Amino acid sequence: MPTARTRVVRESDRAVYDRETVYRILDEGFLCHVGFSVDGQPFVIPTSYGRKDASLYIHGSAASRMLRQMKEGVAVCVTVTLLDGLVLARSVFNHSMNYRSVVILGTATLVEDPQEELTALRVLSEHILPGRWNDARQPNERELKATSVLRVPIEEFSAKVRTGPPIDDAEDYSFPTWAGVIPLDMLAGTPINDPQLDSARAIPKYVREYSRKR
Repeated sequence: MPTARTRVVRESDRAVYDRETVYRILDEGFLCHVGFSVDGQPFVIPTSYGRKDASLYIHGSAASRMLRQMKEGVAVCVTVTLLDGLVLARSVFNHSMNYRSVVILGTATLVEDPQEELTALRVLSEHILPGRWNDARQPNERELKATSVLRVPIEEFSAKVRTGPPIDDAEDYSFPTWAGVIPLDMLAGTPINDPQLDSARAIPKYVREYSRKR
């Protein structure tokens, strides 16, 4: 159930609070924005993430400002947004977008167990590009020491979803202009070989057929 902090107030008919929908949105996206405050100054940092069950993992350099602050259990707001289309109404005021978004509130804590940290890094890798973890060199001890992984519980959250055509004022439906939706999708292009790649090395299937649709 939504909390007082996560209950959607504006356009509440677009609110979604069930985990299945939230997980689908999180699993399709791979970029989140993490908001936190340091000495009264708000920061919002974009970063990749991965999900395992009811935990969201983010990672970065152990020296980064975000990671240094969050090691101490700083309150965070994590947002993920998928843009599905531009909605063109007959009036400029009623233009909109079709989208799916998630807001998670919680406390980010440092993953200190070495095994969980390695598992979390694998979750992050497989979330972005399934199949890559086993096909690439694993992190070494030096790299692990330079990296911090944080866990954010997916407990206090809400989603907001808009779909469908434009909604115009009744008097505007006769206005002589085009109205409708321009669908937007993230498409992977043709893979480009590293110039130093062995020319005999074939492009793996998980790269050739990469897609963000889940």
